[in-house]
Amino acid sequence: MKIETAPSNFDDGADAQIRACLNPSTPRSFFLYASAGSGKTRSLKNALDTFRAEHGALFRRLGKKIAVITYTNAAADEIAERVGEDPLFPISTIHSFCWRHIETYHNDIQAWLLDTLPADLAELHEKQAKGRANTKAAIDRERAIASTMRRLEWLSVPRRFTYNPNGDNYGKDSLSHSEVLKITASFIETKPSMQAVLVNKYPFLLIDESQDTNKELLEAFFRLEAMNNGKFGIGLFGDTMQRIYLDGHPELERLVPVDWARPVKRLNHRSPQRVIALGNVLRASIDSQNQIARDDSEVGFVRLFVAPNNISDKPGFEQRVCERMADICSDSDWRNEAMIKALTLEHHMAASRCGFLDMFQALARDSRLSTGLRTGELAGLRLFTERVAPLIAMARAGDKFAVMAHLRATSPLLKRSAIIHTSTPEDPLQSIRFGVDALLALNPEQSTTTFLSVLKCVAEHQLFEIPTALHPFVLSEPMMAENGLVIDDDESGSDESIEKSPASLEAWRAFLETPYNQTTSFSEYVSDRGAFGTHQGVKGLEFERVLVILDDSDARGFLFSYDKLFEAKPLSDVDRKHLYDATDGGVARTRRLLYVTCTRAEKSLALVAYTENPDALIAAAIRNKWFDVGEIERI
Repeated sequence: MKIETAPSNFDDGADAQIRACLNPSTPRSFFLYASAGSGKTRSLKNALDTFRAEHGALFRRLGKKIAVITYTNAAADEIAERVGEDPLFPISTIHSFCWRHIETYHNDIQAWLLDTLPADLAELHEKQAKGRANTKAAIDRERAIASTMRRLEWLSVPRRFTYNPNGDNYGKDSLSHSEVLKITASFIETKPSMQAVLVNKYPFLLIDESQDTNKELLEAFFRLEAMNNGKFGIGLFGDTMQRIYLDGHPELERLVPVDWARPVKRLNHRSPQRVIALGNVLRASIDSQNQIARDDSEVGFVRLFVAPNNISDKPGFEQRVCERMADICSDSDWRNEAMIKALTLEHHMAASRCGFLDMFQALARDSRLSTGLRTGELAGLRLFTERVAPLIAMARAGDKFAVMAHLRATSPLLKRSAIIHTSTPEDPLQSIRFGVDALLALNPEQSTTTFLSVLKCVAEHQLFEIPTALHPFVLSEPMMAENGLVIDDDESGSDESIEKSPASLEAWRAFLETPYNQTTSFSEYVSDRGAFGTHQGVKGLEFERVLVILDDSDARGFLFSYDKLFEAKPLSDVDRKHLYDATDGGVARTRRLLYVTCTRAEKSLALVAYTENPDALIAAAIRNKWFDVGEIERI
């Protein structure tokens, strides 16, 4: 497949447009259209460097700044590393930015909660009335109802609130991540004082990965810009084809006002020509973006390997694919696992292959937990991955110094008040030893040891604070009071907050009944240390050799289906309606995920497709001009 090529400076005009928009005298909002590998972050850096040189002195004198916000800490760190530390350009996550602007509005936050919590309580009561009595779910919901009512009672007098944008949020006064975003969006639209602060302090707000920014918050920013046209400008950096989080805006391109500038970057600096051509075909039915390759780029290699989905040894087949790619590309590094990045379209695939499917499927049943589950940031998960698992590993290794250092940073047992009031002043560390020994005695490496048994041990010995979502599953309230536990069902906060969704209670219950020993493989996966990655973990990254695995039978999900995308399986009526209405259905979602994974490749790309209908899949791949006949091999 031939593709247009151009010199490396082909897109310089887009950067010039952005620089013109960032003019304090005539600010103009813009949305940068830039596909995979086009250098969105490079454009952001160039724009800020130029602004610093031309207008930096003026802004510093006036105490004004350009705020730069993005979705994750990792993305914020990458931008800060490229741009450099400069107070003129505060770079932060969206959550940090929001909290910084609402943290003094305690009375208003309280009023918002008092207005919102009754609706949550009504939902719980409705679920309880419809559900069967005396079941685990009914008991959990009853506790959640009581917890919500106590939270409302706690809010009956003036309160102050806390929030940690980079970690867990415990305590009666803490807010959850989702609450902070919702409150900020509400306040931006209703509070003139906040509007004035934002507009005067930040005449420009630049949002990286804007396609994944929370819908309500993004709409609030748009309305703020419309009310302050000529005084406040927004710059959106992103690619609608790379939207992967469910809370991102599904129609961002349509939402952008017609008077905004729309610079376009067409040149792909990352991938070889053949990978770019595939990316163009994949997104052709979504939008009109058509990338071109650098004139110094390689042609590259793309291959599709097809096998029946009931093949007995999938890892063995994938190893043979890598051997075949080594021959096709004359690249021996395809035989070195460490030199290949294996990507899956969906987390269930990786969960099945890496050994954490049980715990993953349990939490995946509730869509409200989906983002935190896929990033590993749910407080209920982090208790096990960041608190318990390291403690067990250190204790097993006999590293007493590391154990104490870990507990000193994370455990209530080593708080000053706990040491002062210990029941064994002659041996203040006795409770710690008993707790660690009890944890090891559970034999957590065995598949028979559940998360629930580990949780109960942690709570009984007060090794760590218990996240709100897990409170209903620990001990009865009389036992908690009797043991003087620091946990309290009255606490608010954390994104998996039980007060918000009865379905969350059922998901957490199912999770706690799965094997604890799946923690390690899950941790390796979400931190990108394992053999497999997904679209969420690698968006923005690049790898020389990419192996994409397509396997609906491993995915077990309903949010995507590559078999339908490849026309190896008929579309449902719902699928056809989504395609007819151009709305966000499973086929479009699958196309985006496949696009993100394939466009990571810098040199060569192999796709392994497992399917019930190899003939139909191959025929569709050729008919749709995704692959040439010579680029497809079947087992």
